[in-house]
Amino acid sequence: MLSQKQIGEIKEHLEKAQNPLFFFDNDADGLCSFLLLARFSGKGKGVAIKSFPELDISYARKLHELSPDYIFILDKPLVSKNFLEEAKSLNLPVVWIDHHDTEVGENLNIGNVYYYNPQKEEKKEFMPTTYITWKATEKKEDMWIAFCGCIGDNYLPDFKKEFQEHYPELAEPEIKTAFQALYETSIGKITRVINFALKDRTGNVMKMIRLLLKTKFPNEILEDTPSNSLLYRYKQLNKKYQKLIEKAKNFAKKRLLYFQYGGDLSMSADISNELCYNFPEKVIVVAYIRGTKANISIRGKGVKEITLKAIEGLEGATGGGHDDATGCKVELVDLPKFKERIEKLVGS
Repeated sequence: MLSQKQIGEIKEHLEKAQNPLFFFDNDADGLCSFLLLARFSGKGKGVAIKSFPELDISYARKLHELSPDYIFILDKPLVSKNFLEEAKSLNLPVVWIDHHDTEVGENLNIGNVYYYNPQKEEKKEFMPTTYITWKATEKKEDMWIAFCGCIGDNYLPDFKKEFQEHYPELAEPEIKTAFQALYETSIGKITRVINFALKDRTGNVMKMIRLLLKTKFPNEILEDTPSNSLLYRYKQLNKKYQKLIEKAKNFAKKRLLYFQYGGDLSMSADISNELCYNFPEKVIVVAYIRGTKANISIRGKGVKEITLKAIEGLEGATGGGHDDATGCKVELVDLPKFKERIEKLVGS
């Protein structure tokens, strides 16, 4: 865990910023991290990062469009050197909060970069970025957002009991795991609703962000009314998503579930998480194919080592993540070789 001094520094940066710009990863953990900081600050704008695996130079145009005085980067393991150099040229401090065990190298020496990551502490400890930003803000009325972000990244926070006391209607009393909370409770459905909303067009994502910045009561997200665009979008996507889940289940073998698909629904991380919940003893591999690339999400015990071995030597392949949850990208022509390696590694 970060020290109290480090948590205090994050809060100081937030309070100092007059026009912060928040870049956050395109998932529940990234979004909820942003919401906690922005709602605490009452200032700034947010941009969901859809580039993988890094925040790349294409996002530097936002520095000119929005004229921030501070940059916050949330839940992103890699940031391009060119992006940081652009921030330096504009004399913008960068507060980078992450929780991936990734080597960031010399990038921390470019400009005023303040880097916070519990994986880089002497005592490594897994916790989502949402949990870190929650410790820096702790607005009780935003506890539901913090809980969403934590369970969305398969982490059951230590404020679970307090959350259940505040919102007994959203969580059953016997929650034992984060995935159970995600797939069996109302707060889990809220998490899935806002996570699915991130898959929408950029304009609709911005509308969703503005809505969530003003939402006072989490139950509003689940109200089935004609004006609730969040729930309407979730229902649309969930029909397609559930069909993919059911199809993927047919590919479960002894130790491995390998599933690949194409189309317009890029949800490999969500699919792999739910399959991991349904098949906790298996290694889950979900490959989403689009164009000449395959985006792959992998879940299971010790899959980080498997992932890195499977992409070793493949031209242009990138990958990494946590010990039990990783992602990678490979060229489509190399996907059969990747699959063959995965089958051998899991089988062994």
